[in-house]
Amino acid sequence: MDTWHTSIAIAGLAVITLLTRGFFVLPEREIPIPRWLQQGLRYAPLAALVAVVAPDLVMTQGQLIGTWRDARLYAAAAGAAWWFWRRGILGTIVCGGAVMAALRLGLGW
Repeated sequence: MDTWHTSIAIAGLAVITLLTRGFFVLPEREIPIPRWLQQGLRYAPLAALVAVVAPDLVMTQGQLIGTWRDARLYAAAAGAAWWFWRRGILGTIVCGGAVMAALRLGLGW
């Protein structure tokens, strides 16, 4: 693509982004949303996070991992255990990262 097409694409994406994100800010009154939809939207960030993290956790180069000697599995289990024990995000990240680093650096997994 040349510079002209790239500029048009960027401007179009910017306009679409502003319209879709500004849709909820522009009205003067609150848009009525059914209760069931409000309840469902509470789980949207968690669902998006799982959709991003889960494939990376159980797949390598598009294939399911074939061995238990994968540091990601143990790091995820340690992070989950920390979360259920202490309910802290920072501790979960540190615990999972420490297990991942120990297994990768220490055992070469």
